[in-house]
Amino acid sequence: MESDRSGLKFYSIFEATSNYQDVQDPAVTVLLKLLDEDAHLALDIRLDLGRVHECAGRARRSFALMLAAQLSGPILWITPQYETQRPNPDGIQPFLDPARLLFATPQRPVDSLWCMEEALRSGVVPLVVADLNDYPALTPVRRLHLAAETGAKYSAKAPPLGVLLTPDKGGAAGVETRWLLQPDSTEEQPGWQLKRLKARRAPPRAWHIAQTPDYCFTAMT
Repeated sequence: MESDRSGLKFYSIFEATSNYQDVQDPAVTVLLKLLDEDAHLALDIRLDLGRVHECAGRARRSFALMLAAQLSGPILWITPQYETQRPNPDGIQPFLDPARLLFATPQRPVDSLWCMEEALRSGVVPLVVADLNDYPALTPVRRLHLAAETGAKYSAKAPPLGVLLTPDKGGAAGVETRWLLQPDSTEEQPGWQLKRLKARRAPPRAWHIAQTPDYCFTAMT
């Protein structure tokens, strides 16, 4: 069982309830339910939709859930069939309704990328998460970008967003941005250390993200 101090653990998923919001903006912020509506603009924590991004670190799955909470509709979560761990609904509940997650469990690692590509190309789901044990090469990542661009033509709302969850400090070639999220909690307050390691249009930067008792999130540089 894997966990971080934010309480996110991985098992099977069950139904719960929560609220989420539509996103009409061409980019989505990382943070869920910001205390200051304009804070993300000053903090510069943004991911372009219609592109594929990467997150590594022990809390990388929390990063994907923070993104999912910004979007409405079902979320496709792809994890290999041989991986026995799954997101636990109790850990998901502070972020979003666990019933929104749809799981795909392909047999081979290459099939995970194929599933992600097809889902992005369809434009049916706003977020596709691929939980990987290795780093995809440049050509498959380029195909994912093209698929997301195609999916934007079919999506009724915002362009689809792709997120690769990778081990260690990441290393997928050709991603739009690369992030690192590590647990950084105290006894009184759950939190994370977020780093932007790579981005096409932004410099590296770090933030501390804190979670309040009412499940709001704020960030400080």
